[in-house]
Amino acid sequence: MLLIHNLSEVATPEGSTARRGAEQGRVRRLRGAEVVCDDAGRIAFVGPPEDRLRRLGALPEAERLDGRGGTLIPGFVDPHTHLPWAGTREEEFVARLAGTTYQEIAAAGGGILSTVRSTRQAGEEELATLARRRMDRMLEWGTTTAEAKSGYGLSLEDELKQLRAIRHASENHPVDLVPTLLAAHEVPVEYRKERERYIDLICEEIVPAAAEQRLARFCDVFCEHGVFSAAESRRVLEAGVRHGLSPRLHADEFADSGGAELAASLGAFSADHLMAVSEAGIEALAGSGVIAILLPGTSFFLMKKQLAPARRLVAAGVPIALATDCNPGSSHTESMPMVVLLAVLQLGLSIEESLTAATLNAACSLGLGGEAGSIETGKRADLVLLDAPNVLHLVYHYGINPVAAVVKGGRVVRRAA
Repeated sequence: MLLIHNLSEVATPEGSTARRGAEQGRVRRLRGAEVVCDDAGRIAFVGPPEDRLRRLGALPEAERLDGRGGTLIPGFVDPHTHLPWAGTREEEFVARLAGTTYQEIAAAGGGILSTVRSTRQAGEEELATLARRRMDRMLEWGTTTAEAKSGYGLSLEDELKQLRAIRHASENHPVDLVPTLLAAHEVPVEYRKERERYIDLICEEIVPAAAEQRLARFCDVFCEHGVFSAAESRRVLEAGVRHGLSPRLHADEFADSGGAELAASLGAFSADHLMAVSEAGIEALAGSGVIAILLPGTSFFLMKKQLAPARRLVAAGVPIALATDCNPGSSHTESMPMVVLLAVLQLGLSIEESLTAATLNAACSLGLGGEAGSIETGKRADLVLLDAPNVLHLVYHYGINPVAAVVKGGRVVRRAA
């Protein structure tokens, strides 16, 4: 049992379903509360110390985590990452600083295909080790659960290798990984003149193999002009559904590709990016329950002036989640606090809306709303102690790591030095 005490504040969204509209900004803030985690790793109590004493007693045998006047929030859930990759692309970053666009780099054989070459050369254990290093950094910044995609293999052997690396990386690591098959991330060089054959390979071989070996929970596709059309994306995602893999997709990142409408029509768990989503796409999402995962770190890192229309999405009643998009080309970061900062200062979300987006709504986008994303009795005790007197300091005091300690499953797994 763990008692977390001497807190200035507990700040959390509430519920097990995605919050939308005005509800997204409703965060419960409890001054001076305590939290008790039971031996099963669940939250057993949230409330004033006097109520804890009356209901549970002094708990003399419990381990104690002194909050030191800090703020307790739910563990961050990062619902869009590309963790198991090899190689780096800093030269492309420098080229972008000089004015070369992401699309121009990709057309010259760089971008995703550059990472594909490096990842194909790496062994499974090397990829798992690289992913674990990134997970260590995620934990330092307060992430307790993350989605992780393949998509840098683009062959049957290499996509399955990436998915196995995700499984191995998450074994005995505090950060839980939720695996996603993203074989439709790009068309590999060897199929550039036979793209239909590559889509056949995804639908007829890669998807069935990933499902049969239980290596993935979701199937994703990069629905974008110049990558996969909406019709091609539908074919891939429907193949995933036939084999038990739930759909999510990269949608409308650089141009309106019809990705949001496709996500809505399929009842996808999420539509991600949405920097170029149309009004029709927003309307479709609003009526579908699909969660919009926004990736402000990507816009920031690519130096894009076009940003995801967060306020329009909220006004339309679309639930919003936030993610790092951790990858070597367009968003090389493991920091959810940085993403929260960008969501507030660039996308116009409030701090409370952003906290919900980075915790409860993110958990719901992975089908984990009943387990994670809020500090409520019965939920898994995945918690982050901030060295801050209240949740507003998560954005107000920027440029530092605010995480003082991380609790995973009721156990303290990290303390700041």
